[in-house]
Amino acid sequence: MKVILKADVKSLGKKDAIVNVSDGYARNYLFKNNLAIEVTNASMSELNSKTEAKQYKKDTEKQRAEELAEKIGTLYIEFKIKSGENGRVFGSVTSKDIAEKLLSQYKIEVDKKKIQLDEPIKTIGIRIIDIKLYEGVVASLKVIVNQEV
Repeated sequence: MKVILKADVKSLGKKDAIVNVSDGYARNYLFKNNLAIEVTNASMSELNSKTEAKQYKKDTEKQRAEELAEKIGTLYIEFKIKSGENGRVFGSVTSKDIAEKLLSQYKIEVDKKKIQLDEPIKTIGIRIIDIKLYEGVVASLKVIVNQEV
């Protein structure tokens, strides 16, 4: 019997998967515990519309992320920090600082965890920082660290 899973079932499949199981297993376990429904024309059309809606949502989110990445690529943010000799700064610029500056200066909200900064910036200069906005979409932001006068 073919069934559509309504939830993840260990060793059988993930939610919304169509699987072939024995009649007894389907009736006595899957249907009884509300884990699956039988494949019919109505259930298939419902599954197809749900899948299309998910795909549409993913496509629109990716498109928004690509537009945002294009916008971020043209921007730069600047930090003025006290520093000593040899261009070493007192303190550092972290991903949290970068996210806050993007929000305050350009009204762009980015999660600090998505800013790919291996370690805080501790020297004066220009750096290109990658921001992972969506799966497969990465924006490049120019970060300038200048000496405070």
